[in-house]
Amino acid sequence: MDINISNYLRINLQDMALVLISTALIILIAKKFFWKYAQAYLDGRSAFVAGELEAAQDNRQQSEQMKSEYEEKLANAHDEAVGIIESAKHKAGVEANQILEQAHNDARMYKEKAQVEIEKEKTSIRKNIKDEISDIAFLAAKKVVEKEMDDETHKKYVQDFIEQAQEDESWQA
Repeated sequence: MDINISNYLRINLQDMALVLISTALIILIAKKFFWKYAQAYLDGRSAFVAGELEAAQDNRQQSEQMKSEYEEKLANAHDEAVGIIESAKHKAGVEANQILEQAHNDARMYKEKAQVEIEKEKTSIRKNIKDEISDIAFLAAKKVVEKEMDDETHKKYVQDFIEQAQEDESWQA
């Protein structure tokens, strides 16, 4: 067998024409019977890709919208938290002022009660001192005068003396 490489590398016009005719026939047959299926597949694929791109764009817009809503809610939450804290501080201040005012009122009331009690005690002590002084004065007057006077007259003189002494400011403390 004689193999000649030149037979394989040669360009023959007849072979070229046959290849061109067979290619054209294949294209025509494919176009006649299969072109609509291929075109429908390509159109469907194009529509699918366009739908996916549109859905991706919608998802992106929704994501951006959700992000802006989230940021807005976060900012509102921060403002609300600051408002709650300020409100709590204000309420605490008001309550502290009310407690201080109540404490001052209670202290003033206790002070007034104490002053009333002191005045009652002073009055009671003055009365007791007055009675003691009148008893002492009565005994002293009885010894000094040594004359017969009834007790009632002596007490009257002593009472008058004490009342005059009370009117004189040098006797009062």
